[in-house]
Order: sequence, then C-alpha cells, then structure tokens
Amino acid sequence: MTLPALPEETFQRVLCVVAHPDDMEYGTSAAVARWTARGIEVGYLLLTRGEAGMPNPPEETARLRVAEQRAACEVVGVQHLTVLEHPDGVLVYGLDLRRDICREIRRFKPDVVLGSGFEIETPYGFDQADHRAAGLATLDAIRDAGNRWVFPEQIDDENLEPHSARWYIVPGLGDSATHGVDVTGEPLRRGVASLEAHAAYLAALPDHPAPEELIPMFTAMSGKAMGVEHAVLFRAHDLQAPPEFFTED
Repeated sequence: MTLPALPEETFQRVLCVVAHPDDMEYGTSAAVARWTARGIEVGYLLLTRGEAGMPNPPEETARLRVAEQRAACEVVGVQHLTVLEHPDGVLVYGLDLRRDICREIRRFKPDVVLGSGFEIETPYGFDQADHRAAGLATLDAIRDAGNRWVFPEQIDDENLEPHSARWYIVPGLGDSATHGVDVTGEPLRRGVASLEAHAAYLAALPDHPAPEELIPMFTAMSGKAMGVEHAVLFRAHDLQAPPEFFTED
C-alpha cells in the first residue's frame, strides 16, 4: 500500500526537538526545506551543543558544532534555533529535560512537534542513549505543555500560556511509517547541503559517506513507499483525533 502524504495543509508551525547538532540533517531536513518553501515556520530545539562528538576540547567543539548547525538551518530556511546546554553524551531523561522542552513548546506554539524515536533497537542497530532520552522527554513534554498545572511557574512567572500541539511525528522506517513527504528535487538538494554544512564534524568521522551519496540513497528507499522518487517518512499521531476504539463500528 502506498503511504499518504503528511497533511501539510493542517499545520503552519513545526518544532523539531533533537539531542545534537546534525541530528536533523540525516534526511529530515529535506522535509523541512519543503515546508519552509511553502511558508510553514519551522523551529529547531537542540538539547545539547554536541560537545562530546569530536576529539577537540569540548568548548571548542561546542562552538564549532553550533556554528555549523546555524549554517545548516540557513540552508533549509530555519530562522528559529534554540540550543540548550544539557551535557552531550549523558543526556538524562527527567523533569529538567521535560521542563525545558515544555517551555519551548509554549513559546513557539507549534501545530506539529517532531521528536526522535526512543526505541532501544532500530533497523540500524542500537540507538544512542541521548536520542532515546530526548525522544521520550519530548513525548511527555507535549502533554506537559498543554496542562497549566504542570510547570506552572512558566505561566505565572514567564508569561507563557498552555499550548496543545495537534501532531506528534517521528521519523519512520519501514512498517513503522504512516505518512511521507515528497522531497524530490530542490528540497532534497537543500537537505544534502544542510548535512554538508557540518563539514568539520563529518571530517572528524572516519569513513563517513559523502552527503550527496548518503542522503539520496536513504530518500530513494523511502520514496518507494510513497510512489515518488525521493521521500522522507514519518510516523504521525493526530493528538486531537478521537481514540480508535471510540470510532470503531
């Protein structure tokens, strides 16, 4: 069965929450390029500065990687970038992380929150601990953000308001995907260029494939599920839809 397109007509603001600089650039940023070209506002929230990802001293690495992330954002039309300073490599799921993600959801007021998966094992092997912590905290923070009695100081002291996003989406692979985004053409080109913006980081990774080879390979595989040349796949949850057991005949 061919996967349907993600219903872009139902949203105008997307907040992408990831653990590290470069996490968005392994295919997902091509979908972001399509969205921003269509007038959808996209914000990135990075939970760490990625300081443990290179052999350089951590502060030097952090400055370098954040600068490369800003360049990657510019390529795909993302103007709203927030970078937190949770420790890279040892990101901890807990109230502090949920609180910070909740704050950004209330500030940015997205229709869609894009998070990362929190499974231990993926088709590419065991996922990294930071990704899992970020993914689970994001899922919980979406609910937190809509409840004025959770982290109420953000409402009382920071003049924020509760906010309930409609969609929660995570990158999908194989049978886990429910929707796709056609990124054939210019969105794919910009997605590749966004990963190329992480030049120093990629240079520090031994035998890393060239972005112009790696990203089109991934998106071509995903394109088959949509019946298009290149696609990015997601598992999408409409948080405002009634539960299936309420709608069954």
